[in-house]
Amino acid sequence: MAATPTVRRRMLGSELRKIREGLDLKVDDVASRLGWHQSKVSRLENGRSGVRANEVEILLDVYEVADPATREALATLARQGKRRVWWQPYSDVISQRYASFISFEAEAVSVRNFESSLIPGLLQTADYARALTRQLQPDASSDVINALVDVRLARQNAALQREDPLKLWAIVDEAALHRLIGSRDIMAKQLQHLVAKSREPHVTLQVVPFTAGAHPGVLGSFVILEFPVRNDLDVVYTESLTSSLYLERDDDVGAYDQAFDRLRAAVLDVGPSRRLITQIAKGLE
Repeated sequence: MAATPTVRRRMLGSELRKIREGLDLKVDDVASRLGWHQSKVSRLENGRSGVRANEVEILLDVYEVADPATREALATLARQGKRRVWWQPYSDVISQRYASFISFEAEAVSVRNFESSLIPGLLQTADYARALTRQLQPDASSDVINALVDVRLARQNAALQREDPLKLWAIVDEAALHRLIGSRDIMAKQLQHLVAKSREPHVTLQVVPFTAGAHPGVLGSFVILEFPVRNDLDVVYTESLTSSLYLERDDDVGAYDQAFDRLRAAVLDVGPSRRLITQIAKGLE
């Protein structure tokens, strides 16, 4: 599976940062030599912004990297970091933070997702997604809402129906199963859809029941994305109403790994989780 532009940018940034640190140069030293703002160097090294191949060449000149193979490999990563992706036609309706998340998810080989209040996005039905979007974006037009639902469905297809499907391990708080989004009929069908998706070999779905009491997930939802390229690319994603946060430091990722492991101790097994979801769905019919 080819790496997405975002992951290519992150790979490029990681390699450039290693070269800089090996030369014992600081970000502002490099920025000063190139006449760039130091934030440009930081964004480049963090994979948060793209860079032209000729700018990489200039940067490698500053680093005195002469090896032709290394220079060509890094220039190629820069060019590939600007390739068109499937969600680009929707760039006028999706936020930059959502586009960034989609690009990470598209390259991930596995995702561990805890949701405290809502059904995980990769497991939502179109009707549930539409009703949710209407409630969260009351001023959006019908065209925008429909486009956002299309993105959600295309995202599901890209992640779960590809040749090598994403491995999804979703843990959902029982509260998300009772939260009425749209209508009783929409919610019942959503829960039935959850049960059906949970039977797919690459999907593991478990529920944290109310009886579990306090657990690590009460502080909020989170996603752990794992990549095939290198361990240091693993990312934790969290979001609030106005911002999103990507955590990449080993200690941060490790803390969320431990939180997910503790959640596993609080969940129902797969079979009992399905039975609970089915029971709640029947109560809505």
